Amino acid sequence: MRSALLLTLLLLGPRAGAQTLLPLDSRPVNRVLPAQIAGLLGGSPQVPEAALLGTATQGADPVRLMAWLRAQPGGGPLIVSLDALAYGGLVQSRRSPLSAEEAFARLAPLRDWSAQTGQDVYAFITLPREPDATDRARNLAVVREMLSWAREGRFKELHIAWDDALPGSPAPAEGAELAREAPANVRVYPGADEVAAMLVARALAPGAKTVKVEYSDPQKAREVIRYEGIPLTQSALNHALASGFTVTEGPADLTLYVYNGGDPRRSALRISALLRRGPVAVADVNAVNLGNVRLWRDLQTLRQSANLQALAAWGTPGNNLGSALAHAKLALEGADPIRQDALLAREFANDVIYSAELRAALRRLVPEQEMGTPQAQQKLLALARDAFPLRLGNIYTLEDAALPWGRSFEWDFELRPR
Repeated sequence: MRSALLLTLLLLGPRAGAQTLLPLDSRPVNRVLPAQIAGLLGGSPQVPEAALLGTATQGADPVRLMAWLRAQPGGGPLIVSLDALAYGGLVQSRRSPLSAEEAFARLAPLRDWSAQTGQDVYAFITLPREPDATDRARNLAVVREMLSWAREGRFKELHIAWDDALPGSPAPAEGAELAREAPANVRVYPGADEVAAMLVARALAPGAKTVKVEYSDPQKAREVIRYEGIPLTQSALNHALASGFTVTEGPADLTLYVYNGGDPRRSALRISALLRRGPVAVADVNAVNLGNVRLWRDLQTLRQSANLQALAAWGTPGNNLGSALAHAKLALEGADPIRQDALLAREFANDVIYSAELRAALRRLVPEQEMGTPQAQQKLLALARDAFPLRLGNIYTLEDAALPWGRSFEWDFELRPR
């Protein structure tokens, strides 16, 4: 589904450095969100059509992706998913029967393109999750080869992220070993779907910024968190550094408020107080893939949602930390206020309205195996329209909604400002 809001945002204003994004797959969080973050400062980031990118059942064609890349105007940075080129997408990176040598052959044209254009390349690749990974040795060999490319200067930056590390996953240990041998232009941390947005921040807002992290439950923040295999405090530090922030305990350019449990009303009041002191972003990580309705309703009542630099509640703790920090990094650079408000509205609609309310309502009405049917799409649209209009700075109405992967986990949608 094409987002009319995305197209409107990308057509506003002049091009700014021809930023190019080759996403992990076609999901909106990978294709739409990083592009809208990239467009906050103006310009029109180039992004492939969804049909060129991988889905849950069909991987992207690397030949077509490279043909698309060669057709783009030069002059600006490239943010690229190596999994998309090597395997066809995140799902395929876990299951692909390709050998390491075949994956190298698919990636070689990117190395040649980089040498020919001289453009900065910000690349990322994942260590797959267990038990879905069918050939970890192959994936690790490809990651190590990309590490050698980074040492040779093929990449401005390479980020290696481990995906959904449940207890017993070898990925955290693999990541730790890779980090010990990594050169300065390589970062290793847990994540996947937030990494493209973070690399957008690295590429387009390279200036130094500081962040202070505050938790709703500081003691709980020191515990190891689900899907990452490390404490929440360490994940926040990883994502802050990977987004281009320096973490400080004193005065900072940004306060990242992390809601990780406790009284949501008290947290809303605390966020409101912090906003009177300076810029604030909020990452709601207490439940995976589920925003806290009470927290966000109270922030709406206080009319503070529109004053945030960024908000995130859609995924794993790392997903939310990374996307909030990436958005905030661009927002602090002086984002266009219309685009900034529209992006906050999209985040609120996706992370709160859909993840915390509409998804569960839809699942009560439609069996998961029927989510790809026209009837499911119609029920989604009927449910969603009752949740709007949404007021941030502007008032937004819902124009359209769909389930792009034929499942309830994510939706795509069009908002229109009044």
